Amino acid sequence: MASVDHLREVWRRADGLGVDSIWLWDHFFPVFGDPNAPNFEAYTLLAALAVDTTRARIGALVTCNSYRNPNLLADMARTIDHLSEGRFVLGIGSGWFERDYVEYGYTFGTASERIAHLREALPIIKARLAKLNPAPVGPVPILIAGSGEKLMLRLVAEHADAWNAFGPADNFAKKSKVLDQWCERLGRDPTTIERTITISAEDTERWEEFVTAGATHLIVITPAPFDLDTVGRLVQQVRT
Repeated sequence: MASVDHLREVWRRADGLGVDSIWLWDHFFPVFGDPNAPNFEAYTLLAALAVDTTRARIGALVTCNSYRNPNLLADMARTIDHLSEGRFVLGIGSGWFERDYVEYGYTFGTASERIAHLREALPIIKARLAKLNPAPVGPVPILIAGSGEKLMLRLVAEHADAWNAFGPADNFAKKSKVLDQWCERLGRDPTTIERTITISAEDTERWEEFVTAGATHLIVITPAPFDLDTVGRLVQQVRT
């Protein structure tokens, strides 16, 4: 993580490149690199990101459900959506980074328990978004990240407007088919769920593999000091 000034410079540049979305992580400590490097809280940064940019969708990839009361999270999302003039995406997952939980006093529990908490929170978030006054400016789509075939992909089929997973391409294609199967069981049109994949900068040259695998939105991980040249080349390649 860089300084706030550097982050603001980078996301303004990214927005100017014409990227479709800009994402921050929701962690209290770095998840790779120096474990004690500087780091900032995600939702406070998202408010700044909202007012510093004008075109890209923005969000956390992804919000940890455990860190905020679901009613409060919905209100925070609505507020940032207004600041961004309707560009906010509520990315959310069940949580996994144990250090965050331990150092900030949250109960880590088991993976199944965290998924159960997410299942309980999603309807609450949706209900609060529908009640807030004023209402969100944009649709505030919900993006769920996860690849568990029995629990997480079912939650995606039940609640999500978008889904995020990692590669490789063949694994993404396999998980995407499982998501289609859950949609069929639950009476959901699978084409209504955007398929997003998180890739590394090194994987951008193989971007067509991910599109062939079913991805409709590529999200490139760019750790500090942020490789926007690679991102810019990808934008040009995809749009030519």
